[in-house]
Amino acid sequence: MSTNETSTGQSYLDKAVGAVQSGIGSLTGNTADKAQGEARKDVADQKHDLSHTAAKAGPISVTPEGGIAKDSPDRTSGAWNQNVGAAKEAVGGFLGAEGLKQEGIRQNKEGKGQEAAGQVNDLGKGIGDRVGGNIGAAVAGITGNEAQKEEARRQHDEGKARQRGVEADLQKRAEAEGA
Repeated sequence: MSTNETSTGQSYLDKAVGAVQSGIGSLTGNTADKAQGEARKDVADQKHDLSHTAAKAGPISVTPEGGIAKDSPDRTSGAWNQNVGAAKEAVGGFLGAEGLKQEGIRQNKEGKGQEAAGQVNDLGKGIGDRVGGNIGAAVAGITGNEAQKEEARRQHDEGKARQRGVEADLQKRAEAEGA
C-alpha cells in the first residue's frame, strides 16, 4: 500500500485499461494504440506477480513495499518439533528402538499441528492488518492526517508481509510434497 506500483487492485485496473486500449486499437486499426494496450497489460501482469511475492529469511518475511513481519513463534517451534520428531523416528527405526520411533512420530505430528495453528494465526492477523490498514488510510485521507495515513500504510504492509510469508511457506511445502 506504500505505493500503487505493486498493488493487486491497481494491476487489475491497469490490465483492464490496457485491454480496452488494445481493443480500441484493433477496432480502429491503430496499431500504436493496440501495441500500447498490450504493453500496459504486460506491465500489469508483472505488477500483479510482484504484488504476490515475499522474501523469507528464516522467520522473517519482507515484501517489495517494505513490509516486514516475524512469524508466529508457533510456526518456528512447530517446524523445529517436526524436524526433531522426524530425526527421532528415523533413528528409532534404524536402531529398532520402537519407543523412540513412536515418540518421533508423535512429536512430528504435534509439530505439524503447532505450525499449522501458527500459520492460521499469522494469516488471519495479516489479512486483518491489511484490511485495517486500508480502512485507516482511507479515513486518514479524508481527515488529512498524514501521520495516521503513514501508520495505516505500515500496518497494511506488515499485514501483507505476514500473509505472503504464510503463502510462501505453504507453497514451499506443496512443492516439496509434490516432488
